[in-house]
Amino acid sequence: MARIFVDLLSLTGTKGGMETYARELYKELGRLAPQHEYVGYFSTEGWKLDRSWFPGRTIASGISGENRFAWAWGELTCGRAARAAGADLLHSPMTLGPARTRMPAVISMHDMLYWSHPQFMSTPMYTQPVKLMERLAARNATRVLTISEESRRAILRYLKVPASRVDLVPLAGTAVPGADRSRAGENGPMVLATGNRRPHKNWPSLIRALPLVPEAHRPRVIVTGSHGADPLADVVAETGMEEWVELKSWVSDEEMRDLYSTATVLAMPSFADGFSLPALEAMMAGLPVMISDIPVYREVVGDIALFIDPNDLQSIADAMITASTRPDVLADLSARGPARAAQFSWERTARGTLDSFEKALSERR
Repeated sequence: MARIFVDLLSLTGTKGGMETYARELYKELGRLAPQHEYVGYFSTEGWKLDRSWFPGRTIASGISGENRFAWAWGELTCGRAARAAGADLLHSPMTLGPARTRMPAVISMHDMLYWSHPQFMSTPMYTQPVKLMERLAARNATRVLTISEESRRAILRYLKVPASRVDLVPLAGTAVPGADRSRAGENGPMVLATGNRRPHKNWPSLIRALPLVPEAHRPRVIVTGSHGADPLADVVAETGMEEWVELKSWVSDEEMRDLYSTATVLAMPSFADGFSLPALEAMMAGLPVMISDIPVYREVVGDIALFIDPNDLQSIADAMITASTRPDVLADLSARGPARAAQFSWERTARGTLDSFEKALSERR
């Protein structure tokens, strides 16, 4: 048995896939390894959210995960809180962690985009500080977990972590309950896009490609996941696509179920990424995926997708035309998607994580 201190200072309800990972992983760890004691160290924002998924004791840090300066200091120094809690091991599941700990530490690093694609980071002034925090956290970590071969290679390249200390443990999808694919396209062709508005997601290109699609085959596009004023509104106005594009903030489970039921395809035109939870979740439901042809996405979806060049608007437009006019192609993708998604599971993720924890504990002993 070990007491595992979980650094959840980055969990604020706005971080998308990393938060899904933390929740699903710890639900599964609680089921698979109840012999361990889990202590969750929550941000001010995370403390106000539902914490019933966490399988152990929770601590309110009093540190805001949205205040960059308070959060950064909290991340760098949370080893003190872990020591005060009597932890045997510290796990940071959301890419950043402490600069120094007296106990073994495992950090889950999801991507290296601040290193590999700094031009897409939304606030350039934070790029160097984040890179420094990543370097310090990786240097301190006994083991580094990562989620794709693409991210593993980037960690080796940019952080110079020895390959023997890096464990590759892929993620899994979380099914959208009750999605009814018999309703697909019931209101005409519709492209669904879900995610935050960070520049590497490349949502503007999805909208700018729409005028290249003949109106007879042009799908509606629904983009969910914004917070506050949506920066895509200017792109919609610039292209004159107001009639065709609907921008939504975070949606309820009921509305997401309806969107998954009626969408023609899920679009992911990203320039870069660390994995793709939305693609797996769509495939689980039998919703075809229209996705950038980049190595990390090939790791996730194999060949079961409509592939696009994220730098080529015509390529994106052509894929939308296919989605609107080729039901045979979509039927094939829909039929093959669930089996591909089934190759990934949260149980597999949790077992790989437990192996990494055990290695860290053994190495420190």
